Amino acid sequence: QRNAMQHYVARQDRLRVDASSWQNPPWNAVSSQKLTCHMGERPRHFPDTRVKLAYDDQALYLMFRVQDRYIRALARTDQDRVYQDSCVEFFFTPGPDPDQGYFNLEMNCGGTILFHFQTLPRKDPVEIPVSDCARILRDASLPTIVSPEVQDPVLWFLSARIPFDLLSSYTAVTHPEPGKAWRANFYKCADNTSHPHWLTWAPVDLPAPDFHHPRAFGALCFQ
Repeated sequence: QRNAMQHYVARQDRLRVDASSWQNPPWNAVSSQKLTCHMGERPRHFPDTRVKLAYDDQALYLMFRVQDRYIRALARTDQDRVYQDSCVEFFFTPGPDPDQGYFNLEMNCGGTILFHFQTLPRKDPVEIPVSDCARILRDASLPTIVSPEVQDPVLWFLSARIPFDLLSSYTAVTHPEPGKAWRANFYKCADNTSHPHWLTWAPVDLPAPDFHHPRAFGALCFQ
């Protein structure tokens, strides 16, 4: 069943990958979404997590803003288990039909990523080569390694750029333009911290946390 959640993605032609630019032009003109849903029991630590998206002719740009605590980052290299750290995630189908497969881009607070393409949830995932992962430019406001866990409140930001031609190496891509749509969900997790949580933008109606549920993706509507 299709999720009714929608987010309108603006076109911007002056975007840079800069974690400090959430409130600066042109990002200050881009609307954000807040992750208000959760999987499993409601966590005691429910970090305020917001995301912005925009695009130009070559790439999709995203920026996360997280008011967090109990932060850690141990993953050192791309394709490590970043979901065990303080992590934000973007699962998306670059087109209107999630049955055509989806990417899961998972990024810890230090900017290290895990990036796969999946035709079916949790079945024979394609691990994107590290050389291709390097094409996803990113900038984090925190260092690569955060250890020991920081229990005090921290506001952190993460910015990334996803080239469309990278995605088209793995599946058909509906190029963003006014009137076109992709399907997606945004997540926040921290599996191996002292206060684990599994937050979502579009609700996922499952008894236990599982982000690999493309039928629950909302819509990204390009303007």
